[in-house]
This record gives sequence, C-alpha cells and structure tokens, in this order.
Amino acid sequence: MKTSKEILKVLDEEFPNPECPLIYHKDYELLIAVMLSAQCTDKCVNKVTPILFAKYDLEGLNNADQEDICDIIRPCGNMHKKSKYIKDIAKNLLEKYNGVVPCDREFLESLPGIGRKTTNVVLSTLFNEPYLAVDTHIDRFAKRLGIASENDDVRAVEDKLCAYFETIESHVKLHHQLLFYGRYICTAKNPKCEHCKLKTHCKY
Repeated sequence: MKTSKEILKVLDEEFPNPECPLIYHKDYELLIAVMLSAQCTDKCVNKVTPILFAKYDLEGLNNADQEDICDIIRPCGNMHKKSKYIKDIAKNLLEKYNGVVPCDREFLESLPGIGRKTTNVVLSTLFNEPYLAVDTHIDRFAKRLGIASENDDVRAVEDKLCAYFETIESHVKLHHQLLFYGRYICTAKNPKCEHCKLKTHCKY
C-alpha cells in the first residue's frame, strides 16, 4: 500500500482545489442540505435547495406549512420525514442558538435527521474541525486501498482514515478529494482503473 504522502500527492494531482459539491450561502443551509443528501444525490439536492432557501429563511422554515416544504423537496425522497426534520432543525437552532449553527457535536447529533456523518461534514466545513465524514464513496476507496478492512463499519473506517492521514492540515479538503475520487474514478461499478494512479496498490 502506498504511504499517506503518496496518496495525498495523487489526490492533489487529481483534485487540487476541491469545493463542497452542495450549494449553500448560510451555515444552516449547509446543515439542511447535507441532511437532504441522505439517500439522494448532491445534484438533486442542489436543484431544490435554491428554491427552498429563496422562499424561506430560518424563521420562515420554522413557521412554514410542512406540506409546502414537502412539495419543494419531493425530488430528494422521504419528503415527509425530511420536511419535518427541516422544521425541527429550524426550531431548535432558533430556540437554543439564536439561529446559528454551533460547533457542538452533541447538540448537532441530537437534531432529528442529523447523524455523525452530517455532523462531521458541518464541523469540518464550517469550523475546520479534524473530522472525516465517511460516505459510500469514501468507504469504498478506503477498503479497496487497504486502509480499512472489508468488514469495518463506517466508524471504524473513519477512525482508520483519520489515523492514516493524521498529519494533514485540512480534513475538509481531504474529505472532498476522497469523495470525488470515489465518485468519479474509483466507482462502485466499472471503476476507471485505467486512469487510476493508485491501481497497483488496489486490492480490488
């Protein structure tokens, strides 16, 4: 297996300036967008969130008719649950933090629809905290490169990635690089092995 520095060199060559694929302009917009991306593509989320956030600010979401939110986010799937999550998130942020997303893992993970992965994205992106959010693309990359084992759960993969890349400066940059590498090169079906600079060290 290549060293972490060698893998980082490849990641920097392929995705030198990765940016968050979700469109957002305010802290709560990122939080809600990441929540909506569960079992949904970023592309789909980016189609509905501009409409949602143009119509409602945080106070508006708190007071909005849930069915109207449902109609807007319908393409993201699970719209009844997710629309309720949105209203509950808005209510909690307004009541407990004056509408500001805090750097507080315990609070964020207590919100409906928000788990560790979403919290990791928010904490690393907004506050540059040293967390890696492991999705299906990153999980696949870590296991194929032998950084994690096939039977590792998501938390184990996260811990092993953080230990492997312990000297990095930006976890948010690495998160996006790993995400894009898994999404566009190390794909689940028909991976682009002929273009992969890590293929000689890949267990797949």
